[in-house]
This record gives sequence, C-alpha cells and structure tokens, in this order.
Amino acid sequence: MIIETLVAAGVKRIYGVVGDSLNGLLEEIRKCKDIEWIGVRHEETAAFAAGAQAHVTGELAVCAGSCGPGNMHLINGLYDCHRSRTPVLAIAAQIPSQEIGSSYFQETHPDQLFRDCSDYCELISQTSQVPRVLEIAIQTALAERGVAVVAIPGDIALRTTTYRKPSSIVKPAKPVLSPSPEEIRQLAEMLNTGKAVTILGGAGCAGAHAELMAVSGKLKSPIVSALRGREHIQFDNPYDVGLTGLIGFSSGYHAIKEADMLLMLGTDFPYTQFYPEKATIIQVDRRGEHLGRRTRLDLGLIGDVKATLSALLPLLEEKQDEAHLKRFVRHYQDVRKDLNELAVGHPGRKPMHPQYVAKIVDELAADDAIFSCDVGTPTVWAARYLTMNGKRRLLGSFNHGSMANAMPQAIGAQFAFPDRQVVTFSGDGGLSMLLGDLLSLRQHKLPVKIIVFSNSALSFVELEMKAAGILGDGTELVNPDFVALAQSAGVFGVRVEDPADLKQAVATALEHSGPALVDAVVNRTELSMPPTIKLDQAVGFNLWALKAVLNGRGDEVIDLAVSYLIR
Repeated sequence: MIIETLVAAGVKRIYGVVGDSLNGLLEEIRKCKDIEWIGVRHEETAAFAAGAQAHVTGELAVCAGSCGPGNMHLINGLYDCHRSRTPVLAIAAQIPSQEIGSSYFQETHPDQLFRDCSDYCELISQTSQVPRVLEIAIQTALAERGVAVVAIPGDIALRTTTYRKPSSIVKPAKPVLSPSPEEIRQLAEMLNTGKAVTILGGAGCAGAHAELMAVSGKLKSPIVSALRGREHIQFDNPYDVGLTGLIGFSSGYHAIKEADMLLMLGTDFPYTQFYPEKATIIQVDRRGEHLGRRTRLDLGLIGDVKATLSALLPLLEEKQDEAHLKRFVRHYQDVRKDLNELAVGHPGRKPMHPQYVAKIVDELAADDAIFSCDVGTPTVWAARYLTMNGKRRLLGSFNHGSMANAMPQAIGAQFAFPDRQVVTFSGDGGLSMLLGDLLSLRQHKLPVKIIVFSNSALSFVELEMKAAGILGDGTELVNPDFVALAQSAGVFGVRVEDPADLKQAVATALEHSGPALVDAVVNRTELSMPPTIKLDQAVGFNLWALKAVLNGRGDEVIDLAVSYLIR
C-alpha cells in the first residue's frame, strides 16, 4: 500500500541506504517496475539528492532511512529541504513496535526528532493508519512545499491490512493565490507615489519573469536579486543591478539603501542590515508568515508574485523619471566590468584565481546546464560568474548553509534530468565531507561533472575569522590526491595548476561521457581584509556586511589587497 500510494503520487525513485527495518519496502520496490531504489553511501546524501530533484522538477521526491542512526543521518539534508521549501517525503523506519520505549538497540524517536525540520511528522503505530497518514504527509509536502516525515516500525510495514485504493488527490498542488482587488488598488496607489522605487526579488519570482519586467519598466525600477532568485530574474533583464547581501555588489546594496520605496517580491532575504532605514517598504509573498519578519512593512500582501503583478499592471502609471534606474544600471555595468578584469589566468602564474576557473566553466558549460555549488567561496564564484539565461538552474544550500551539499544535489538533479549537463562547484572541504558518494556517481552511471576549487583550506571560514580579527586555526586541510581517488572509483579525473591548461581540462571533462572531476588548484588567499574600513563606519553595522559591499571596487566580498597587486 505504501509503494502503490507513492507511485500514484508520481514518485519514481527513493533515495537511501538499506537496512533491515526497511526490508519490507525494499522487497515491494523490487517487485514494482514503476519505482526504483537509489542506494547511496550516506543518508545525508539521500536527503540532499531528493531535495535537488524536487527543486528542479517541482514534484514530490522521497528519501528513506533505516531505524536509529540511519534515519538520523537524513536530518541535515531535510533541514535544507525544509528551509528551501522543496516538497520532500522522508520515510523514517522505526525499531520493532513492541520494543518502543525500552531503550532497545538503535532506539530513537523520529516522530520527535524531525518535527523542527518538517511541516508534518507522524508515527504509524497500526496498519489502519497507513493510507490516511501517508496521503496527508504527501499532500502536506506538496501543498506547503516542504518536508513531511512518516515514521513506521519495520514490523508494522510487513503486516497485512485491509486494502484501500490510493486517493486521487496525491498530486502536485498548483493553486493561484492573489490579493483582493482592494489590496491591489492600495498597492498600485502606493507604487504610483514612489519617486525612486527598487525591487528586491527572490525565489518566489519563479515563472513571473515577463510580469516582473513589465512592472519594472513602468516603475523605472532597478531589480536587485536575492541569491535564490538569480535563476528566475537575471536573464533578459535590462533592469538588473545584481545581488545584495554578504556576497552581493555595491550596486545592489545602494539601489536598496537609496530608494524611497522598496518592493519585495517572493523573498525572505534574511540580513536585516541590508534593508533601508527610512524607505516605504512593501512585501508580497504567498506565505503570510514571511511578511514583516525581516523589516517593518508599510504594506504586506499575501499572494503569488505572478498573479499579483498581473493584477497590478493595469493600475500602474508609467513613470517618466529614469534617473534612479539609470544610475544603478550604470553602476552594475561598472561592477561587471571589474569582475571580468578579476577573472584572468596568466599562463605559468600559480595558483590560479578561482574567478578564472568559474568564468571558464561558465563559458564552456551547456546552455541548459544545472549547477550546484557548495557553501562558502564556491557560492561566491557561482553567484558572480555563472550566467543565468532562463534555461540554466542553480542549486545550493542558500538558506540552511550546509557544507557538502553540491555533489549530493547533483545526484538528484542528474537523476531528474539524465540528458542534461550537471556541474558542481565543489569546495575541497565540502567534497571531502561526503566523499564516499563519489562512488555513487560511478555505481549509478551518473555523468556529473565535479569542479573542485582546491585551496587546502576552509577558506570562507578563514576569511570570516580574519574579518573578525581572529587569528585562529583549524581551517587548514590536508587533502588527498582527488584525481587518484576519482580514478580509483572509476571517475575520470584531471588536476590543473597552470591557467594555461584549464580550458582544455574543463572541456575534456564536460565532453566525457561519464562522471568526471577537475581538481583546480586555486589561490587560498584570494581575499583579504579591506584597508579602507574605518571604525566610525563600523559603528552600528556588522563589519562583515561592510566589507561585503562597501569596498573601493564595489565588486568583491572584500578588497583584494594582496592578490590584486599581482594580476
């Protein structure tokens, strides 16, 4: 009944690691031609892979873990899915039902453990619960675009029960949510009075590109992207002024800070210090609980971005003054010019600049490639050098900020789209954390391309420590020979130290028919403390936020005081 219900919901695969408490499910999967078990080497990988599949398809994805430690390993990946709002169902096996409460071998309480990272979490204690609990879990995951967890003891899963055909409603929910006509009129009246309106867009702008461009055109508004909004906003966009935030640009930062009105669309951008202090602020989000939790609002509306903007457009007056828009578009063009100047590779100059690695991958990757990036500096380079064109996708642990997400997410994306190119921006720290699942690429014949930004350090953490004036240690990594490891696992590998060899190495890896790894040795000290931040500038403002956007060039996380001099 469980497998039949999952198939009815459109589930084609379950990611996980086998264990005896999952035996009943595994046996039914073996018998069923419509669903497959995807075995990985670590359950955290299973959860990340399921989340990535759900992200790129918009449909339900499933992972599973055996009792105790098995399903506990799911928790970090599920936190990422929960915070990224991807529809994932986790099946958490439990110890034999008669042993619950006796401190039995591997006993935990998954119905309690997963509550904080899920929208629904329940234990099945008798067979009659199966149809309703499972279907409620599926509907919750789809309707809330979040995580649902069903815990079930292995012995309960093996029992017989009265048959019930799966409900017809276990399908993706796609309701359209729009503010009332009165609220739309109020929104239009406020926007029509704004003289310097800036738009901040996030992941909620997915599918609303045409409406967003039309509204920005009428308002003459620069559009700032939150990181998760990049793939939906920054292509074919003459109003684009880049990112804001800790890895953003000064163009995006000042476009918000110097606006008299900020329109937030489908974003829960978390960093309060980047919001304007005096501007009128309006927020539109389909999740009402997001309204006003980052900054005070003058108007908050519950609605889908596309539906809201469609209703708004006829009521907007076209503004004639383009000064605010033109100023920050020019600013952003200067930023892009500077970024391109930083992404250089001089033959023989080692180690390479990581910007150059990112630029070369961007140039050579397919137009519809799916990228995943590890947290830290790989996210910085992905945010700044990967061109979003409306067909490419970008995955990351952008809300949860977990290490080791890139390769596991690539697994789920490649299963979802076996004919598309999937490329990771992996840190050497992130890759090595879940290195075992390099074996999964070969085992499942997944042609994922791994680009390793290898600098033998947890470099972003190192930068944060320096920014705080902390001369700590613990960030250095003694790395293995990643190419030898890859080759031992049946994965094509090539190491690049000289920029002269990079383009050919990346092209060869991308053209390889199976999984491939490029170990790119990059500069560990690419970023250093900015020399121009004064004490009075830091008062009342986070120093790391200052160095993120308020530097002389307006294009780097922090000034390139040392590395810039040798370019």
